[in-house]
Amino acid sequence: MIAKHPPMGWNSWDCYGAAVNEAQVRQNADYMAAHLKPCGWEYVVVDIQWYQPTAENHQYEAFSRLTMDEWGRLMPAENRFPSAADGKGFKPLADYVHSLGLKFGIHIMRGMPRMAAHLHLPIKDSEYYCHQAANPNSICAWNPDMYGLKCHREAAKAYYDSIFALYAEWGVDFIKCDDIAREYPHCEKEIELLSSAIRSCGRDMVLSLSPGPSPVEQAEHLKKYANMWRITDDFWDKWELLKNMFERAEKWCIHSAPGHWPDADMLPVGALRQCDDPNGWTRFTQAEQRTMMTLWSMMRSPLMIGGEMTKNDRFTLELLTNADVLNIGKDSFCGHPLLTMDEESVWLAPRQDGKGVYVALFNLSDKKRTVSLPEGALEMTPGEITELWSHRRARKLSAALPPHDAAVYLVMRK
Repeated sequence: MIAKHPPMGWNSWDCYGAAVNEAQVRQNADYMAAHLKPCGWEYVVVDIQWYQPTAENHQYEAFSRLTMDEWGRLMPAENRFPSAADGKGFKPLADYVHSLGLKFGIHIMRGMPRMAAHLHLPIKDSEYYCHQAANPNSICAWNPDMYGLKCHREAAKAYYDSIFALYAEWGVDFIKCDDIAREYPHCEKEIELLSSAIRSCGRDMVLSLSPGPSPVEQAEHLKKYANMWRITDDFWDKWELLKNMFERAEKWCIHSAPGHWPDADMLPVGALRQCDDPNGWTRFTQAEQRTMMTLWSMMRSPLMIGGEMTKNDRFTLELLTNADVLNIGKDSFCGHPLLTMDEESVWLAPRQDGKGVYVALFNLSDKKRTVSLPEGALEMTPGEITELWSHRRARKLSAALPPHDAAVYLVMRK
């Protein structure tokens, strides 16, 4: 099964925007292999516009000249990814990531490059041409690089089959497709074409859909055709966005299961926005970062690190390597809120082996607050209780928490 557990990895967007280069990808892959792989981190994902030679930061250069092959398929910009020279594409970089025991992923936009349609380029291994598949009336509102596809046409299927055949040759393990998850209903067929192309390309790939919010009424369609999908727009290091995630998590947590995972977006921890400020750092407090990691784990969201990992301080490394917290996403099922109010939230997640339950307590207020599990909520006789952030034994499921902080317990059945 693809994505039996919530995928865990690193994505280049939060730290490098559209401007990430090969050296930066390699150094983060090296760091992950050395420090994070034993805890389950495995995907190294190159985000948007790896085919744009002049990208500098998080801003998009409208109507820029993109790098592509003679069949209208985007190729890595060689000035940023030197190993892609001579038509090798991402295969050398993917091979390097795989040599570390990790997996390699890329970001794509739905559709095809406008340039490919305007030049009437042929679609590889088909009788069709790019302009026959392109839909000039379907354009992303925030990045004009691409046209969507006329998905009822065979040319559209042929184009998607051609790019995923290329990605399979490169050794891609993860696809993040953008400008699609919140675009129902007109992108419903395009999601199906993407899924079909992946399943027929001869290589297992996780399909991740962005950006959100995905419509919750489309949950069954998403679960059938994708492995993960965003439940929010871009998530950044602001408390207001994190507090709002509790409402989104409550709506989506019932849809988390092997093979398909609602995605609360990347973890903006550590060194962020490096293309604008080499000293940039997350604005989240340490307490807020514990709350974020706890909520993502309890709802079993995918975990994608957003920071430049080679600059991790001790706190960030310990946050990302707390195996007891990370295991919640693998060992639990049916994580859900018992209650959520303006100032606090309590979540439960039973263990799959039936031996215990995870209990998370969140202080959502701006003041120190004691948060407790309501009497009788466990429906079991508790035995040993361990708080997983501090690794300390506890006698009760109650914590005096600083503002915006969390505690999470493993309660074993007596």
